[in-house]
Amino acid sequence: MLTNIVVAIVRTCTRFATPVVVLSLLLAIGAGFYTARNFSINTDINTLISPDLDWRKRDNQFEHAFDRETLILAVVEAPTPELAGSAAKALTEKLSGDKKNFEAVTPLGSGEFFEKNGLLFLPPEEVGKVTGQLAAAAPLIEIMAGDPSIRGLTGALETGLAGIKRGQVKLDNAERPFNLIAQTVENILSKGTATFSWRELVSDKPLTDADKRAFIEFKPILDYQALEPGKTATDAIRQAATELNFAGTYGARVRLTGPVPMANEEYATVQDGAIRNGIVTTVIVLIILWLALHSAKIIFAVFVNLFVGLSITTAAGLMMVGSLNLLSVAFAVLFIGLGVDFGIQFSVRYRSERFKNDNLTMALEEAARRAAVPLSLAAMATAAGFLCFLPTDYKGIAELGKIAGAGMLVAFLTSITTLPALLDLINPPGESEPVGYAFLAPVDHFLEKHRVIIIVGTLLVAVAGLPLLYFMKFDFNPINLRNKNAESIATFLDLRKDPNTGANAINVMTNSEADAKKIEAKLEKVPEVLRVMSLDSFVPEDQPAKLKLIAQAAKALGPALNPDQVDAAPSDEENVEALKGTVQSLRKTAGDGKGPGAVAARRLADGLSKLAGSNQETRDKAQNIFVSSLKIVFEQLKNALQAAPVTLNTLPPELVAGWKAKDGLMRVEALPKGDSNDNDNLRRFADAVLAAEPTAIGGPVSILKSGDTVVRAFVHAGIWALLVISVLLWLALRRITDVLLTLVPLLVAGAVTLEICVLIGLPLNFANIVALPLLLGIGVAFKIYYVTAWRSGRTNLLQTSLTRAIFFSALTTATAFGSLWLSSHPGTASMGKLLALSLVTTLAAVLLFQPALMGKPRDVGE
Repeated sequence: MLTNIVVAIVRTCTRFATPVVVLSLLLAIGAGFYTARNFSINTDINTLISPDLDWRKRDNQFEHAFDRETLILAVVEAPTPELAGSAAKALTEKLSGDKKNFEAVTPLGSGEFFEKNGLLFLPPEEVGKVTGQLAAAAPLIEIMAGDPSIRGLTGALETGLAGIKRGQVKLDNAERPFNLIAQTVENILSKGTATFSWRELVSDKPLTDADKRAFIEFKPILDYQALEPGKTATDAIRQAATELNFAGTYGARVRLTGPVPMANEEYATVQDGAIRNGIVTTVIVLIILWLALHSAKIIFAVFVNLFVGLSITTAAGLMMVGSLNLLSVAFAVLFIGLGVDFGIQFSVRYRSERFKNDNLTMALEEAARRAAVPLSLAAMATAAGFLCFLPTDYKGIAELGKIAGAGMLVAFLTSITTLPALLDLINPPGESEPVGYAFLAPVDHFLEKHRVIIIVGTLLVAVAGLPLLYFMKFDFNPINLRNKNAESIATFLDLRKDPNTGANAINVMTNSEADAKKIEAKLEKVPEVLRVMSLDSFVPEDQPAKLKLIAQAAKALGPALNPDQVDAAPSDEENVEALKGTVQSLRKTAGDGKGPGAVAARRLADGLSKLAGSNQETRDKAQNIFVSSLKIVFEQLKNALQAAPVTLNTLPPELVAGWKAKDGLMRVEALPKGDSNDNDNLRRFADAVLAAEPTAIGGPVSILKSGDTVVRAFVHAGIWALLVISVLLWLALRRITDVLLTLVPLLVAGAVTLEICVLIGLPLNFANIVALPLLLGIGVAFKIYYVTAWRSGRTNLLQTSLTRAIFFSALTTATAFGSLWLSSHPGTASMGKLLALSLVTTLAAVLLFQPALMGKPRDVGE
């Protein structure tokens, strides 16, 4: 009955070829207009998982309360903390009034609150140490604040040398500050520029990259009608940095990361090279089609048929899902790979029949008769393989399954309607020679003669490799699917190296302050947790004692930081005289000493002597480098000495909003110990936090749950696909043995594919796992072609036109997948790599294992 239906359709379409072709083209053009008006891609990977899962509901609740998914984080980096802070402050002030692009601009870890109360967040002993050092440095500070020049700086240095001479300070203790100052002077003299950090000077350890960063959080106004909704906002930030001359004035740069820049660059990465790869793929496919079909007219028909099917499928897909996602966008490549397969199968059958009977109409009908069952079964089985993902929670692949499943049906329908009509209209010339591979006769003979060895050997290899599947890894971290060269991803990975940035934080939500404290206490006991924070963390402990220490320091430092009179700026001659005097004092203090302090003192003396002997421009530059950062530090000191009692009620509103929502929902944040770039470490951290607080969400928890959801989705979909395809095969073939002859090579190919993945170190991930349903679809299609031919009594299958069709169909599919492999997007590239690998194993199973497994055909009448 199926054969009769397909033949009737082909006969009708060739009889009314012109109306069929015109209608097909009108449908394709209409679909193209619909696509152009409605095309959109959602690059948010968070939407790839169903929002109905419990953990996703908590994720969405968290996002609704704290709005963390529509932010831009600007990371300002400079050679010194002072320059980074100044650059960030300038950028904040410039963009705070830009209400066109931003709802809010908030400096993180800085601003008035932290500048005034920063000392309160140190332990009491640390506050005592810092304030004591500041009080002791009051005489030096007074000199520099009263005379912010080379003269004042050398005067402070002279005072320090006097302290060394009196024995109050050991010379070796001055080694580090002397060398830091000397290095800066040497850089000015040799390179013409340098940077200097007073914060580094008073620190007992070198500054880290984290010390030289400042953060600004932007809440952008997004344009969801644009393919990159946050591009206007990110462009505004970069333009502002350019106008502020970040590089020239501060030696700084600004890098953008966060959900919005990541989404922008994700789309740009997916788009990058797509047109070039598409053109190259089209050219290669044309060459393959020429080798397969040897007729420009047939190739033209196949291509027009492919265009019609792809256009209709794209429009139908957008109607079904609204917007494509980063996985469902791959439907086009899958459609080309499988759609061309159907076209090649029909066209090669047509060529074979045209050689036997040079009558166009009869050749088309006979091709339809021979292709009806295998082509129909292949289309239904492939569509079933994709559609079995619809019930799963992996929304990204479910949408791909929906579009690709529908696309397979569209490709099948156009292959038995539009394609025969086109062939009838353009009437390709007849065939002068058989369509097949006669040269493969020895291989056919070998497979028949040694079929037992081939079957046993193949099964032994597949079974022997099964233990490898224990080591099969699923890379559950979606950041590994992003382009690491993209600024937003590279910046995120840099920040993730520092656990204190919160790049891999896990959150627990509660509506009770008492519960928040209990959660915080519980998480602090988890060994895998580095630090726990909540809104209470911003109310320092032991404030009375700390405030007393700060007040004492303010009493000593106040007059020094705020001198009654600032000396008039010295002349260059006075600066030179001051430098020469300090050089003499340094040499005298160092003497002939061999200790590190003496060596550093002589090095500094040499540098200051050369500075005194240089020109005024160089000395003015040196003065500006030292004094400009000094003024920043003095301003920070003035603010830090104004600390006042901090309570929940006095916290800045923007700070509170980040930890407590308007509806009272609060969050407690946990940060991981160890390497934040290590997937295993993140998994341990997530498991440990979940064991303590099962409702924890965000960061590694969401990634872990996503991975579990994806694996579960593929297991369930795989089982359902095998069941559905098995039922379809049984309904068509009516023999359990024939069903097994179709499925066993498929399972062998799947097992070998995964075993090779382990051997070459290719883990499964959110993107490339799409190769598995495709392996099922292509594998079933190819194997059905052979089984149905074998059931009809055909022998020496490798020599037939069927093998030619399968081989060239596989080549076109491989070309389409190769275009994915060449993508600059790591997720798309890994998808192409696994697709290509699965295609090779499937083709090997079809051409080498399947004929040996089937053996000689049964009697046709059996």
